Amino acid sequence: MESSEQMLFKRVDELAERAARSGRVTHTGFLSPAEQYALRGRSFSDCRLLLYGGAEECERRMAFFVPDYLDDPELCFDEYICAAAIKAGFGEPTHRDYLGALLGLGISREWIGDIRVTGSSAAVFFLPSVKRHICDSLCSVGRFGVKVSPISLSELPPYRAERKSLCFSVKSMRLDAVCAGLFSLSRSSAAEFIAEGAVSLNYRQCLKCDASIHEGDVISLRGRGKGVVGAMGGKSRKDRLFVNAELYI
Repeated sequence: MESSEQMLFKRVDELAERAARSGRVTHTGFLSPAEQYALRGRSFSDCRLLLYGGAEECERRMAFFVPDYLDDPELCFDEYICAAAIKAGFGEPTHRDYLGALLGLGISREWIGDIRVTGSSAAVFFLPSVKRHICDSLCSVGRFGVKVSPISLSELPPYRAERKSLCFSVKSMRLDAVCAGLFSLSRSSAAEFIAEGAVSLNYRQCLKCDASIHEGDVISLRGRGKGVVGAMGGKSRKDRLFVNAELYI
């Protein structure tokens, strides 16, 4: 039986070949961050890979295969991605509430992109094929009634996930050491979490305490959130490495 990653590779290879052969843009549905990381470093002949989710800083993004003759500015993403503003009349539904309500409409997860919740409002990205269904059928989220209004991608308000800048020192760029610095843990506690399978490196579970960490890596700890490793900042007098990072809060 093919693994989910093998199935993904097979699918994107077919889409890339079709784009090159037809001279037209092809695309996947919305991919998880783990699926996007799996595609890093893969090359395709006569077309290029572009990841986009509808706005800057989207985590769930679609993989677009663009024929070489096309320039990126020629792409109109409104043809491929729709968005809606959702307003709860009374109360503040959570991300889980919104996702549950959308899946409850019979919509597949790959048809839904990011769900950005701000107080009693949310912005949701989805494929054009489910636009009418969402706008006509989504009338409640959790315990709250909602109003859905389609909006263009250009109308979306600016958004930036809340992050906390950190700087800490480590003896070496190992997963247990960097995880400890990110989440304010002892190195032994970080090692225990890794052994329990609670730590992911670039959206994949990692059980190796000595896994090498590099700039741009994403480390997640179940129940604690995730952080992004930044650039190294030199060494201390005790020859420890300074690490810059951002923790999502």
